[in-house]
Amino acid sequence: MKVKDGIIGLVVGDALGVPVEFTSRHELEEDPVVDMREHGTYDMPKGTWSDDSSMAIATMASIVNKQCIDYDDIMNEFLEWYENDKYSQYYTFDSGNTTVRGLSRFKNGTPALKSGGSKIHDNGNGSLMRILPMAFIPNIDYETVENVSGLTHAHDRSKIACVLYIEIAKSMIENDLTIDEHVKNSCEKIKEYYKENEELEHFKRIFEDDWSGEIRSGGYVIDSLESTIYCLKNTGSYEEAVLKAVNLGGDTDTTAAICGGLAGIYYGFDAIPIDWIESIKYIDKVISLCERYEAYCDEN
Repeated sequence: MKVKDGIIGLVVGDALGVPVEFTSRHELEEDPVVDMREHGTYDMPKGTWSDDSSMAIATMASIVNKQCIDYDDIMNEFLEWYENDKYSQYYTFDSGNTTVRGLSRFKNGTPALKSGGSKIHDNGNGSLMRILPMAFIPNIDYETVENVSGLTHAHDRSKIACVLYIEIAKSMIENDLTIDEHVKNSCEKIKEYYKENEELEHFKRIFEDDWSGEIRSGGYVIDSLESTIYCLKNTGSYEEAVLKAVNLGGDTDTTAAICGGLAGIYYGFDAIPIDWIESIKYIDKVISLCERYEAYCDEN
């Protein structure tokens, strides 16, 4: 079941990165993450997911409950997460500034599709980290992916990053190719579709498969996408990919969540270490939601 492959891959990657978020690459070179940890940055139990997973889960729950993509309802579920700890295992302890501003605008009456930040500084990774559920919906169009990104992150750069990520995920779901081929084919589609958009300049490194310079792993959407592709291209298993993502340092939970989603689809659920999965509280509920979401996707 590809939904379970990808979403559990995302959640596990997220939980691996939570205890060391904001830790430097140098520190992780000295003490690399090799397994699930507890405490750390937020002093949370082992297997705790963050906003990355919560918002992806909230997206799926909204779609399953409404039996459609209802932008207002998705935003209401995001607010339930942010204000009332829904979709968190314990309580909401992590959230991005651009996301919070978007939710505040929506709560104060701005339409859902006008709530997202659209300025240059709004290009954090807060929509990329939660966009994966779109990949499993048959015949999903680019405009819908852009709209779901735009609920919080409405700048073209963030929208294109989400579309490229979903295109790679869809390729992995539908085709038996190498990671290099999935990325290359997806890039060609994006370059053609957005050929008049100047924002493509920011994706040049990915398009040219150029990893000669520094791999940055902060909260900027392009850095997160580059890091994800770099980790996938330079590893040979789910475990290697997400650990490489975490040990880049910086925004460890989000980099590993974004990478883990694709690695989960590519390598499959059975490739995810079972002890990592079992360490995550309420993972059975997430798997149940994945099954319901898969049923929705199969019917539409």
